[in-house]
Amino acid sequence: MKVVLAGAFGNLGAEILKVLCARDYEVVAADLRETDVAGTAGKYTFVKIDATNPDTLKGLCDGAEVVITTMGLTGASTRFTSYDIDYRGNMNLYEECKRAGVKKFNYISVISCDEPGAEKVPMLHAKYLVEQDIKKEPMDYVIYRPTGYFYDIAKVFKPYVDKGEMQLLKGFGGVKANVVDCPDFAAFIVDHMFDTNVTYNVGGKETYSYEEMANLCFKAAGKPLKIKWAPAWLFGVLANLPKIKKAGKHDIILFSKWTLSHDLVGDTEVGEASFAEYLKKYFGKEE
Repeated sequence: MKVVLAGAFGNLGAEILKVLCARDYEVVAADLRETDVAGTAGKYTFVKIDATNPDTLKGLCDGAEVVITTMGLTGASTRFTSYDIDYRGNMNLYEECKRAGVKKFNYISVISCDEPGAEKVPMLHAKYLVEQDIKKEPMDYVIYRPTGYFYDIAKVFKPYVDKGEMQLLKGFGGVKANVVDCPDFAAFIVDHMFDTNVTYNVGGKETYSYEEMANLCFKAAGKPLKIKWAPAWLFGVLANLPKIKKAGKHDIILFSKWTLSHDLVGDTEVGEASFAEYLKKYFGKEE
């Protein structure tokens, strides 16, 4: 059976690609560029796409029964916005799925994108718009809303660990999340890609506050935890500075503020991977 995976070579996409190839699906891996993914060589067909250009999507989904998309803007960009990639890009793909007669559309969204206030955060709101649009259509869908990923927290926290001082939002140190490991999440996605019209809020088995996460990171690096508590309003000011906007970082800062000030706990806990053990390996300090 043919499965199209859009955004196949990002961090999550690569893990989904591994699972699909290991289970012997006929896989079309679509992305802006192809990179090496361990264990997948010769087991998929690569198609170069630009989701903002519908012409590059023509024929992509022909003969496919399932489409999985991880496409989304994950970093600063001076060229595109979240609405260009997360919303219009995914809806361009959806239109191609409709034309090709695809039966199942699997969309990786984000937890809390439908909460009050999320409409002011482009990286959340764009995904919410996709959810709303595909729910109106007759094609079966599966929506996955992850809480966040192990590698994201480690990557974001690392510069602070290197500096020796963590910055968190004053009054929100107890905000919690149960982030999930990408391989576990990828397996869950493939396990459930034939489900019908469901939304999963997906997290890992361990729930920590951000202050606890910071402590785990510093401990794993063999450093004492120091926290600088910043007022939440400061993020709003930073996001709107002309130089920040010019650098394409406005949306990232608003998203960071949201994640650090809202509980992100998924009620669908997947996998057995330990976040604490992951951090020990990431920061290179085994106990």
